[in-house]
Amino acid sequence: MKIDNHRLILDDGTPAPFRQTPNVSAGRTLDPRFLVMHYTAGRNFQSSVSWLTDAAAKASAHLVIGRGGEIAQLAPFDAVTWHAGVSQWRGLSGLNAYSIGIELDNAGPLTRTAAGGFSAWFGGAYKPEDAIEATHKNESAPRFWHRYSDDQIDIAARIAALLTAEYGLEDVIGHDDISPGRKADPGPAFPLAAVRARAIGRAQEDKVKAETTANLNIRTGPGTGFERLPESPLKAGTKLHILSEQGSWCSVEVLDAQGRPTATGWVHGDYVRVV
Repeated sequence: MKIDNHRLILDDGTPAPFRQTPNVSAGRTLDPRFLVMHYTAGRNFQSSVSWLTDAAAKASAHLVIGRGGEIAQLAPFDAVTWHAGVSQWRGLSGLNAYSIGIELDNAGPLTRTAAGGFSAWFGGAYKPEDAIEATHKNESAPRFWHRYSDDQIDIAARIAALLTAEYGLEDVIGHDDISPGRKADPGPAFPLAAVRARAIGRAQEDKVKAETTANLNIRTGPGTGFERLPESPLKAGTKLHILSEQGSWCSVEVLDAQGRPTATGWVHGDYVRVV
């Protein structure tokens, strides 16, 4: 992917689907300093694109990323879109003027139903594997959150690195960083630290380098209920590539002494550090 005249160009050389939102500050040019990640808290990709391009929404973003990796661009990257609202970061107020906004198709907080599944604020039905229980960094008690898809996370990380390199962005942050207490997105289900690591100082790299800090089991999925792989336990100091995160768990490639991948699985993030 690349950026041409503030438009995203996909891997096949075609522009990302573009649908201009009316919810921009006309006559103003963005001073891009940060990338802000959001969840849509919507039903699906198309409904979120439709809402963010409706004048009644009085909200917008530069990009929307779907769960299957779909992308829609709603404004050029030099436009001031309305994604941050009342916000502050590093001495700046009103982050709409200083940030590019990406919305990810995700329902946000979920509620357990009597049948054992989950629902969102608008209803909808979500399977147990669609939910993760975690405590938001700005809250004190755990609750359930909609998982992001691997495709979504990968595309978001690639675009974050591209935007950082193109515009010299200083940081990749969440809406919950710049509007704490008022906003909870992208929430604890989104691997913000890994995405930031791939973008800030690693804009040209595809994977985050890491290592284990203790002997550590590697499993077939993100939880102790999943089977251990034959490579378990990985020795302390084992080199890894972090591919994605779900809550406290990291999807990783295990590397040999020559840096070649030998296995892929899930490890607990408390025992992994980025190097």
